[in-house]
Amino acid sequence: MLSSYKSLDAVEKGGPGQQLWKLIEAKGVIPLAWGENGFREITNSKRPVRKPEDLEGLKVRVVGSPIFIDTFRALGANPVNMNWGEAQTAFQTGTVDGQENPVVSVIQPFKLWTVHKNITLWHYAIDPLILGVSKITWDSLSPADREIVKKTAVEVMAAQKAGARAGLDGSLEAVEALKKNGMEVVTLSPAELAAFKAKTKPVYDKWVNEVGADLVKSAERIIAETK
Repeated sequence: MLSSYKSLDAVEKGGPGQQLWKLIEAKGVIPLAWGENGFREITNSKRPVRKPEDLEGLKVRVVGSPIFIDTFRALGANPVNMNWGEAQTAFQTGTVDGQENPVVSVIQPFKLWTVHKNITLWHYAIDPLILGVSKITWDSLSPADREIVKKTAVEVMAAQKAGARAGLDGSLEAVEALKKNGMEVVTLSPAELAAFKAKTKPVYDKWVNEVGADLVKSAERIIAETK
């Protein structure tokens, strides 16, 4: 759905982002600023992943969200839900073949090239973050203090977002660093990416209804306009 930082920024600033903030505020949290972990890419120790069939039978560590599990099952992989500490041991022993995480926030700092020589940059999902504050706390602040907190939140999260994109947006330093550390980097062409989209279309359709059709359609319109 989201293939670029430009489209993500547009969705966050547009109607879908505003709607999400209202839903969060209704739960007692005041959203202050957007941040992100980055696009999630897949690494593994077995083989390069260029087509859905390359994932067949691979044990891939995923986070516990059902949408991640549904996605990898649709691609023929065996998704495994475990905490990150256990996952690192599983990578080293070979009991788990791969994982999916952002480059800058996870793959680089944890030096996953020591256990996985293959990475596919497929941008299959992205992790937006929202920095928020309890409404109870917010209501206890003076207008002047709220302004300070809001301003600081925006500045800090802008820096956080820039850090998550470092070497990936406008330059390829992060990608070159992966290569220098011995990883085989696969970047999918639009045609190759289309095969993954087709394979996971039933999952997408299922979760459109779970998330909310109007919200998803609104985001899709913005994305189409920013390409």
